[in-house]
Amino acid sequence: MKEKRVLAEPFKIKMVEPLRITTEVYRTKVLESAGYNPFLIDASDVFIDLLTDSGTGSMSDRQWAGIMMGDESYAGARSWKRLEQVVKNLTGMPYIIPTHQGRAAERILYGILGGADKVFLSNTHFDTTRANIEFTGAQALDLMPDDALDPEIDLPFKGNIDISKVNAKISELGKERVAAIIITVTNNSSGGQPVSMQNVKDLRKICNKHGIPLVIDGCRIAENSYFVKHRESGYENKTYFQIAKEMLSLGDAFIMSAKKDGLVNIGGLLTLKDEELALECKNLLIISEGFTTYGGLAGRDMEAMAIGLEEVFDEDYLSYRIRSTEYLGKHLKQLGIPVVWPIGGHAVYVDAKKLYPDVPVDQYPGQVLVCDLYTKGGVRSVEIGSVMFGKYDDHGILIPAPNELVRLAIPRRVYTQSHIDYLIEIFDDIIKDSRATSGFKIIYEPPFLRHFTARFGKIS
Repeated sequence: MKEKRVLAEPFKIKMVEPLRITTEVYRTKVLESAGYNPFLIDASDVFIDLLTDSGTGSMSDRQWAGIMMGDESYAGARSWKRLEQVVKNLTGMPYIIPTHQGRAAERILYGILGGADKVFLSNTHFDTTRANIEFTGAQALDLMPDDALDPEIDLPFKGNIDISKVNAKISELGKERVAAIIITVTNNSSGGQPVSMQNVKDLRKICNKHGIPLVIDGCRIAENSYFVKHRESGYENKTYFQIAKEMLSLGDAFIMSAKKDGLVNIGGLLTLKDEELALECKNLLIISEGFTTYGGLAGRDMEAMAIGLEEVFDEDYLSYRIRSTEYLGKHLKQLGIPVVWPIGGHAVYVDAKKLYPDVPVDQYPGQVLVCDLYTKGGVRSVEIGSVMFGKYDDHGILIPAPNELVRLAIPRRVYTQSHIDYLIEIFDDIIKDSRATSGFKIIYEPPFLRHFTARFGKIS
């Protein structure tokens, strides 16, 4: 069928959840009470919630039917056996460990592999990944190609890891110190950008040569498969499922927050090829998460996850998913909003440093934008910049993140095109208004993952 210009959702609505429309005066007071941190705002005070695409999607009628069939047996439930078979078919890995969400899988695996003298290499570690690694005393290093750090440059696989940097870092550190190489697909922190199959194949060769584990963090593996099919030679005639299966076969371990491409509201996975490591991970799972056949999940959750991991590779769904995100990004670019280009899979990333050139990086221009979006339109988003990734030197001076971005994460099967058009109108108002010249200071922050609970004060 010829692709239509009008982007129609490939589903119809059976049930609705009312949204509350508030005034700008009300939202200004709410934001101030929340310490200018959208994470601390009640969901009932949000009109369009783009804070995250993790666990915020809508489940299908098949998934809801599956929930009614969930087997809640403590050990060896039917729902577990179904999930295990689906995941084995997708990953080709024999050892399947369910967890309540992705960061639990990270904590278990990196808690075993990490340690004070260890280093993890990645295209980009996301916030919880970095926190779980650093909590063990290990170091997390990002090895992106230099040109991929430019938000404006157009590259087909802008999420790739730099293979030459990987080789150089292993030579510098020694292979014994490298705990694992983690490839995140799609690369969340770099704009939801895809990773090519060839890039993962090149990593596999390096890992084979040095005996280093390769971990695929593939919570958006289906979205990444879409880009491989449409951008990488040799994959035009393969299905999205076949592409995902091939990529996952290259890893020694697979970590997934199923709250993304599992199309569920809770759940995670850790799958492994090595029996000894799997046994060690299962022992930790039992201590902290639950028995090995439920890992902190109800049977109904596993039933819904098994169905979601099949539905996510549907051609109509993936085409709509990628094109609808692209629709938002292209329209923002036409308005003159600086966005990370090309548009990635699950989110649009706005370059707040370019949008607010007069706000210094130590006053967090990304936080300025997330606050503007909320006060002007009731839209919640998240800063992906120096609030999330900035460090301090020995004198307490901020070492800023490479970019000051704001992520507009699109929940799956939740909002219609009219919601997206409303969001575009809010950005039109922002770019027409006078630009901010000052930002925020942090008045409270925890030692890890500060963006979740930090509180800010305005700088006059």
